[in-house]
Amino acid sequence: QVHPGETALAFYTARNPTERPVIGISTYNVIPFDAGQYFNKIQCFCFEEQLLNPHEEVHMPVFFYIDPEFAEDPKMQNLDTLTLSYTFFEAREGLQIPMPKFAR
Repeated sequence: QVHPGETALAFYTARNPTERPVIGISTYNVIPFDAGQYFNKIQCFCFEEQLLNPHEEVHMPVFFYIDPEFAEDPKMQNLDTLTLSYTFFEAREGLQIPMPKFAR
């Protein structure tokens, strides 16, 4: 449990199940979407390329806090759970990740 204004440290695990090295990159998402504005990363592995050797498993830290204004927002009044998720995918030269329509 993390209360607004507190810092927290979480770890995400990534594993390369293949027989070859993989360079990957991560993007994150906060659900519900409207609460994402209150989620603040202090230090994160996301958006940085990570090398995972064959069958390697790594634990990647995320240091974050939830803005104290979260507790003052009437739209967040009945919300007591935020979900932070990551998508880890292989980075390939020339790969373009399309911008989601809702972000345009």
